[in-house]
Amino acid sequence: MIFLSILILIVAIALPSINKNIRTILYVRISSIIFIYAGALAFNAFYIQSIGSGIGIYSGLFQVTVISQLLDVFIFLIGSFILISWPSYSTKINVIDSIPYAREYSLIVLFSSLGASLLVSSADLISMYLSIELQSFGVYILSTLYRNSESATSAGLKYFLLGSLSSCLILLGSGIVYTYSGLTHLESIYNLISVSENTQILQGITLGIVLIIVGYLFKVSAAPLHNWAPDVYDDSPTIVTIWLTIMPKISILIFLLEIQSQIGNSLLTVFSFSLKNVLLISSLLSLIIGTVVGLAQSRIKRLFAYSTISHIGFILLALAINTEQSIDSFLFYIIQYSLTNLNTFLILIGLGYILKNQSILESFQDIKYITELKGLFFNNPVLSLSLTICLFSMAGVPPLLGFFSKQFVLYSAMQSEYYFIGIIAILVSVISASYYLKIIKVLHTENKEIVEDSNSQSPLSSFHSFMISTLTLFILFFILKPSILLNSTQLLALSLFYY
Repeated sequence: MIFLSILILIVAIALPSINKNIRTILYVRISSIIFIYAGALAFNAFYIQSIGSGIGIYSGLFQVTVISQLLDVFIFLIGSFILISWPSYSTKINVIDSIPYAREYSLIVLFSSLGASLLVSSADLISMYLSIELQSFGVYILSTLYRNSESATSAGLKYFLLGSLSSCLILLGSGIVYTYSGLTHLESIYNLISVSENTQILQGITLGIVLIIVGYLFKVSAAPLHNWAPDVYDDSPTIVTIWLTIMPKISILIFLLEIQSQIGNSLLTVFSFSLKNVLLISSLLSLIIGTVVGLAQSRIKRLFAYSTISHIGFILLALAINTEQSIDSFLFYIIQYSLTNLNTFLILIGLGYILKNQSILESFQDIKYITELKGLFFNNPVLSLSLTICLFSMAGVPPLLGFFSKQFVLYSAMQSEYYFIGIIAILVSVISASYYLKIIKVLHTENKEIVEDSNSQSPLSSFHSFMISTLTLFILFFILKPSILLNSTQLLALSLFYY
């Protein structure tokens, strides 16, 4: 369905070249409507009685289940929320100048989201690789989309080269698995593992799966494979960074959950490390590096890059434990991470619009340094308070949404007797609060250079403002009605654990 929608958008993009008077087609808005429509169709699949435990399509390359459809709905909704954060069309800024590469951006994110949707439903090594490449090529192009920026070009090139290396690892792992098993269908590989007693075959399959997992850990910027993330996030425009920090990670982490839940506890590698230990080592390094290195950052997007690495450490910890309770906390953390990061970057984009209108920023919609936020509380208290709430949530301050996500992961770790890494996670969570507090301090420090212009028109669209308000209130008042989200993640965890 979304593929047909992409074709429709291509036709819409061609219209201005046919009729030069058609210059007001809002490509980004069309794309967001496509996402919402795709999500509605995915939600409608819940009522298909024959879906049961899954329907194989395209000769078994993809397995459509209720779980995959629900995750598709979440991916498409997050995508539509990101696209809606483009600038208002009623501002003083010229329409064409304020939305550079809007057509290309809209088309690329649709293709990337199509890859993410296919990866969630992948049931074969071939479809897995094609899906992750479709998603990856989209984000590679997004990183270099703003060709007039030298930093964006270098970021995209770095992302492409290192991302291609991780793709090679995934392809190599898939080849090794096929060499030892003669199979590409994932369920057939799981069945072979459960009945095979040939140690050589099991070791070969495990080596291949470890390489696949390492390739995916690279793509989600888990330590020690994280070096590309701070540079790419910092050099890309904020409207691109918001996509990079959320969308590619959702589908990859869900796919890793499928691999870990099926075979994570049953195999040993040639180095006598289980897949669980690979994830635990990466989790521990991500927690430490993301926290310690983040303390020294003065550029805001680099700081959020290391914050993301730290959050990935919590997610991988829940993934490695692989119990029903940890899967519940894993899904809850992904949802919390996506919503909180989405709101944080929506606010940063909004603050960038405001600073540009006041001629404080040199480049539109792009805040580079933490010091550029100085005194914004006195000029725009609503956005500043919303950003403060998001930062406190990331730090895990109760009773905000982020506190409960970390609590659930740590409780799962302690219940499963992972005391050492649980204590490390608690310590780094406390330490990481300091660099969030640094941003909050700058926000609430008076800056005499900022003069409030009461006659200036808000550059934020009404829906942009509505999204920030809704997400902020959800993060703030989640404690009043937590069952709305907790029941959903619990049902998903039950389905995934016993699937």
